[in-house]
Amino acid sequence: MRKIVLAAAVATSALGLAACGETADAVGETGDAMAADAASIADDATAAVEEGAEAAGDAVDATADAAGDAADAGAEAAGDAADAVTDAAEEAAAAAEAMVEGE
Repeated sequence: MRKIVLAAAVATSALGLAACGETADAVGETGDAMAADAASIADDATAAVEEGAEAAGDAVDATADAAGDAADAGAEAAGDAADAVTDAAEEAAAAAEAMVEGE
């Protein structure tokens, strides 16, 4: 009887150890899968940040170009206005001179 009880205890222990071994393998595989998922998520996040940075850089470049174009247009308009004022002043001076000579 003792031998049967001892054999049952040994068999139970062996089954427990086998189950633990399988569980450890499953946990290891799950851990590996989780690490691969985390690496994939990190890669995706890095790519998204890089794309965002590139888009922001492009926007800054476009804004700088637009600001430069606006400054050039403003300078040209100011130059045209100055020319118009100069022409008007010359015409007024010529008209005033003609009036003085005509008196």
